[in-house]
Amino acid sequence: MAHPHVWIDGGVDFAMRDGDILEALQVTWLYDEFETLYMIAEAGLRLDNSGGLDNSDRQELIRHLSNWPEDFDGSAHLSIDGLPVPLDWPQGLDAQVIDGRLQMTFTRPLTTPVSLAGRSVDVGFYESTYFFAFSITNAPRILPAQSACAAKVIRFDPETAPDGLLADLAALDREETPKIANVGALFADRITLTCD
Repeated sequence: MAHPHVWIDGGVDFAMRDGDILEALQVTWLYDEFETLYMIAEAGLRLDNSGGLDNSDRQELIRHLSNWPEDFDGSAHLSIDGLPVPLDWPQGLDAQVIDGRLQMTFTRPLTTPVSLAGRSVDVGFYESTYFFAFSITNAPRILPAQSACAAKVIRFDPETAPDGLLADLAALDREETPKIANVGALFADRITLTCD
């Protein structure tokens, strides 16, 4: 099938201050095993006898992965009251191999922190072309825990996909990109956040 090619589990945590002010999204990606091997080989590295990376190789992998592509679209798409909210470039990237899978974590600060009290907050976990399929497998955390906010995961339901969309994707060649703008959003797991 043409899309997706890469599967990533993970999720999004919310960094708050003063109870209801959102400062940043903390993002976790956990790549599938095949893509893990590909990415490590692409960085010129190899797993050690225990299936992991020694510290020097891990630091080299972090340096390699920190060169974000110019078309990076974040995978975590924040909107408040239905309007997209700009996020700064990723910061604080960390990477490690866990049970044969590459885990990346990084922070996306809001360009301007914002109070969420009484507002409608939504985060879509997706990549726009659906080359990567993201799934929320980590329960979202509110940091610090005493924040007066609560998060709920809404998983993608294949029954809600527009008629014919899955067949159209399957008909594409491997190198083709779907012509539907932002098609990944149609397959997205989402997180809603409410703050008292």
